[in-house]
Amino acid sequence: MMMSWKVTVDQAKCLGCGDCMDACPVEVYEVKQGKAVPVQEGECLGCMSCVEVCNEGALSVEEK
Repeated sequence: MMMSWKVTVDQAKCLGCGDCMDACPVEVYEVKQGKAVPVQEGECLGCMSCVEVCNEGALSVEEK
């Protein structure tokens, strides 16, 4: 059974730099109105690449 993941972006911390978009191997994120938004949360692999690359600590990925 595949795990599913809850992807959360703290909009107050997010600078919209796009680093999470670049790090994500399955294109979970888009930057909309200057903030990262998880638009393909169902594709998330739980690899934590986005969490590791976010200097602002704006992202969390948790098992659903």
